[in-house]
Amino acid sequence: FLRWNFTLFILDDSNMAALSHTCALRNALRILVSKSPNRDLLNNKWTTTPQRNILHHRKCQVSRLSTCHVSLAEQKPTSNSASGVGSDATSSSASTLPLSVLLKQAEEKVKEKQEDDEQRKKERKEKFARYQKWAMGITGAMLGGAALLTFYELGQPKLDEHGKQIPDEFSDQFILTAYVQRAYKEVKEYRTMIVEPSAEKLLPDPLTEPYYQPPYTLVLEMTNVLVHPEWTYSNGWRFKKRPGVDYFLQQVGPPLFEIVIYTSEQGFTGYPLIDNLDPNGYIMYRLFRDATKYMNGHHVKDLSCLNRDMSKVIFVDWNTKSFSLQPQNAFGLKKWEGSDDDRVLVDLADFLRTIAVSGVEDVRPVLDHYKQFDDPLGTFKTNQARLQAEQERAVQQATEGSAKAGSLAGSWTQRLRGR
Repeated sequence: FLRWNFTLFILDDSNMAALSHTCALRNALRILVSKSPNRDLLNNKWTTTPQRNILHHRKCQVSRLSTCHVSLAEQKPTSNSASGVGSDATSSSASTLPLSVLLKQAEEKVKEKQEDDEQRKKERKEKFARYQKWAMGITGAMLGGAALLTFYELGQPKLDEHGKQIPDEFSDQFILTAYVQRAYKEVKEYRTMIVEPSAEKLLPDPLTEPYYQPPYTLVLEMTNVLVHPEWTYSNGWRFKKRPGVDYFLQQVGPPLFEIVIYTSEQGFTGYPLIDNLDPNGYIMYRLFRDATKYMNGHHVKDLSCLNRDMSKVIFVDWNTKSFSLQPQNAFGLKKWEGSDDDRVLVDLADFLRTIAVSGVEDVRPVLDHYKQFDDPLGTFKTNQARLQAEQERAVQQATEGSAKAGSLAGSWTQRLRGR
């Protein structure tokens, strides 16, 4: 009761190589060529129409074929026999179409599909460009409005408590000119507030009697010199205390040095850290980011604003850009990364105490001498050990000399008594 139509499309190796060089030909391989009316399933025999005796094979041996594409179509027979005959005639006529016509039709379909894809891409690009223009226009309008509002706020004259205008140096000028100059002045003041230190004198005048003023000023960076910031998922940001901090502050604090913390950290971060770091109050002054000078993208410490004698100022930091204005007063250290076996502060305390106890008139030549070495503190320790050995040897020689002198004096005394 079922009518089966088979189509066999066979290509050998040479034909496949000829057809595979274009996409259109590859698509043609998927086209159903024809529906053959003559078939004999029992004898495994396929034949085409008598007019075009193309293929006659008794046994279908797939191993001898390069490509075998069989299309199976299932159709129900109609009640009208004439319609069946017409269908067979149509299939027979379709099977007689040449391969060039089929390839041409496939190429036309591929070309139409490519044109449709290009048209859709073009429409999407035009749509995106249109939306982009709208977005840029809206953004420009918003920025322009914000600029006009800022100009109005900065350029308007000041008002007193009664709402009356306060006269200034721009009051007699044309209103637009006055607004422009006031706005320019405000912008300049904002820039100065950001770039320059917050005051010309960052520290008060030195103490006078009856109060005691230490003879030297020690300026310290806090981050990566005294503490190291660390972040963990469980605790967030925390600051680790460097080994030897308590000993260092105790050894170099008053009466030898006036200790000043001069850091690029913000005040709301630095104040609680210093309170926990120095419970004994060895640190006399605290300066934060607002006291620095912003230069070339870095916060630089300007020691000339400290209101102190520069020949008695020592600045300790790890960042060379921080003391670029007064490098002769700086003593650079390596950045502390949080190691627990660090002893730099202990050696630094001995170095600074030696300078203070020696009563050096100008610390800058001493700092310049030790900065020429790769390890200044190591060189200082070596020099101290050699100096101590020389002193011990001198004391020993003096002791031996005094002992010899005493024995000689005793012998002469005995001789005089004997006479």
